[in-house]
Amino acid sequence: MNEKIEKNQMFSRKMLGAALKETFLKLKPNLQIKNPVMFLVYVSAIATTILFILSLFGISDRIVSSGFIFTVAVILWITCLFANFSEAVAEGRGKAQAAELKKSKRAVMAKRLNKVGDLSNIEKVSGENLNKGDLFLAEAGETIAADGEVVEGAASVDESAITGESAPVIREAGGDRSAVTGGTTVLSDHLVIKVTQEQGASFLDKMIGMVEGANRKKTPNEIALEIFLVALSIIFVLVVAALYTYSQLSSQILDMRNPMSIVWLIALLVCLAPTTIGALLSAIGIAGMSRLNQANVLAMSGRAIEAAGDTDVLLLDKTGTITLGNRRASAFIPVDGHSEKELAIAAQLSSLADETPEGRSIVVLAKEKYSLREQNLEANQAKFIPFSAQTKMSGVNFAGDEIRKGASENIKQYVLTKKNKYSEECQIAVKRIAEQGGTPLVVCKNGVILGVIYLKDIIKPGVKEKFADLRKMGIKTIMITGDNPVTAAAIAAEAGVDSFLSQATPESKMKTIREYQNKGHLVAMTGDGTNDAPALAQADVAVAMNTGTQAAKEAGNMVDLDSSPTKLIKIVQIGKQLLMTRGSLTTFSIANDIAKYFAIIPAMFVGLYPKLNVLNIMHLYSPTSAILSALIFNALIIVALIPLALKGVRYREVPASQLLRHNLLVYGLGGIVVPFIGIKLIDLIIALILQIL
Repeated sequence: MNEKIEKNQMFSRKMLGAALKETFLKLKPNLQIKNPVMFLVYVSAIATTILFILSLFGISDRIVSSGFIFTVAVILWITCLFANFSEAVAEGRGKAQAAELKKSKRAVMAKRLNKVGDLSNIEKVSGENLNKGDLFLAEAGETIAADGEVVEGAASVDESAITGESAPVIREAGGDRSAVTGGTTVLSDHLVIKVTQEQGASFLDKMIGMVEGANRKKTPNEIALEIFLVALSIIFVLVVAALYTYSQLSSQILDMRNPMSIVWLIALLVCLAPTTIGALLSAIGIAGMSRLNQANVLAMSGRAIEAAGDTDVLLLDKTGTITLGNRRASAFIPVDGHSEKELAIAAQLSSLADETPEGRSIVVLAKEKYSLREQNLEANQAKFIPFSAQTKMSGVNFAGDEIRKGASENIKQYVLTKKNKYSEECQIAVKRIAEQGGTPLVVCKNGVILGVIYLKDIIKPGVKEKFADLRKMGIKTIMITGDNPVTAAAIAAEAGVDSFLSQATPESKMKTIREYQNKGHLVAMTGDGTNDAPALAQADVAVAMNTGTQAAKEAGNMVDLDSSPTKLIKIVQIGKQLLMTRGSLTTFSIANDIAKYFAIIPAMFVGLYPKLNVLNIMHLYSPTSAILSALIFNALIIVALIPLALKGVRYREVPASQLLRHNLLVYGLGGIVVPFIGIKLIDLIIALILQIL
């Protein structure tokens, strides 16, 4: 999916064209009032326009010219348009993603069945007419018509239309890989599917609705920040009103004409109001959701993204997240005087027919350590003994020898039936391997113990460093595993997680989450099975795998389309980046207002109090140029910050205190310095134009 959306391009000509059109459509009052800060600018633009029209008929305060009023009105309208443009561009990125998803949502025919196993009575209907609970057949080469659960069969399914991944996946009845999504394609065999969603409420419908972002609800943090910005704006309205009253009284006391223009006061109000963050606030939120979509994660609400940013406890599955998912042979440990090579040969022979990842790893290790190659199996009349759930052993009868490998207790019983003694040295090796977090496989030949194969959970490269970074950020990591406490402790120590939950059950997962929540923590976890649904429903951030069951996906507030358990870390990073971006630009906006204060206030009151000119530290050309420079800069800075709002502030894994200091230094100090430079440069240009005129 992402590859089709020009993932590496923030803007495209088509998207910018659509955003430009949307910019003017957003000038409707009912849309503007949704952003109180920018609505203040909107009202100011209307008021200034009216004052300009009145000035053409000679109705004005005679302090400023009609040309000046017109210029201020134009700048204010441009400021409104720039704010609309930033939001339209952010929405445009989401709509581009939604357009790609809509291509996947096309009407397809479905083969509806009466009951499972009855293929004699098939009715062809449109997929849009399937109801919850209906059964339908999907055969090789056909598109799955609706979301559902596989109730019969197993097949390879192409989910690239949804996930963007070209590799097919297996979907089968029962277990945690029974969920299928409408719009995907069956590549082999056939599936009988039971519809799990009502019409118009499919997973793809939800994706499109969320990705478009047009109906994105404000999050609690956004609402809180907006209230703060509105409060600031109200304060500035009162301040401006007080300044006008003060100037009136001062002019009367000094017995002089009031040099204060209403247009100046409007300009002052717009410059002092936190318009920068007000204009970009919506774009920041939409862009955060867009980044999550680009990571192939569907968030059911913006609240979930922000919760991810505030998360301080992560519950992570061991298998697939911390480890590679399959244990691999890492060592041959001979006992009772047998050589390691003898053990390796026997282990390799017993694993040649073993197609499991563990079996293949044993063959590979033997080849790497002793350059052992496959034996002449036919000449020696090899007979492979497959693994059995009853015996928990496998092996081979080769050249008159019986070679077996399996769990220690089962091999022990096998050896005793051969009237041989079980090795104490082997028992010690088995115990040591278990304490180190590994899995011991005992190998015997003709009833005699040769040694132990050390199967080890392979920790993913870089995971330990990643957990260390999370720890710096104040995030606690907890590994969830079904292993016994001894094995779990060993793996946890090697991986570098802070804690672990061994022999995990649905009840214990949920209990752990509640305990941390009761202590004031925000908890995130991943899951894919029905047994994970209770814990997912309890977690603050619950990421369900797309390959998981319907129950898991309905319990989560996010769905990972790639079904990668490690995605949880990426989600937390995106959430924190969203909060960092909003905080950084808010800091910049407030600091920005301080600089504009020094540009306008001295220029406005220098007529009443000439000594105020000492505060004109920027040495601006005139009151007119000072006001225009501040207004122009106020509009341009919004456009300049759009790429940063969309891309987000660079994510860094550092403690909150260090991040605060960095933001105050870069965005706080920068918010003061940049306006001084920008306003001065604009003032020089305006002064040059005025001198020419």
